[in-house]
Amino acid sequence: MHNAGKKESQEGQTQFDIHKTLILLKPDTIARGIVGDIISRLERKSLKIVGMKFITMTEKLLVEHYGHHSEKPYFPKIVKYMTDGPVLAMVIEGIDAVRQVRMMCGATDPQFAAPGTIRGDHSCVIDYNLVHASDSIDSADIEISRFFKPEEVFEYSKNVYVN
Repeated sequence: MHNAGKKESQEGQTQFDIHKTLILLKPDTIARGIVGDIISRLERKSLKIVGMKFITMTEKLLVEHYGHHSEKPYFPKIVKYMTDGPVLAMVIEGIDAVRQVRMMCGATDPQFAAPGTIRGDHSCVIDYNLVHASDSIDSADIEISRFFKPEEVFEYSKNVYVN
């Protein structure tokens, strides 16, 4: 079990948990040329990209990744959407990264996504909602290992996590 959030150190300073999460920029994000905006948002939030690559989604991979939807009548639509072009997979690291990235993405249905979020600013319909983001630390660990080999996730220093 992972604990998210902040805690007090022995010196009385606040310490934050650093986590990794997965984000997939879906084919419509690539086709519309808004990858740079999304990466910029992540970096401005002091999140760190520790893995990134283009992938081709297959139906087998989609069943594994979206298994909870595979028996739903709309699953063929998801397969068509996600195999329509390349997907940019990224591993993001930072303070409370799972929650931070989910908040930045906005509601899954862009009709309910707040302005200022990725979906709120760039999408109108759930069928083309631009991004997938892990929904928990445990899911993030599973999803990262699904898309990235350990040697494809890097460790490096960044000057600061919080501005």
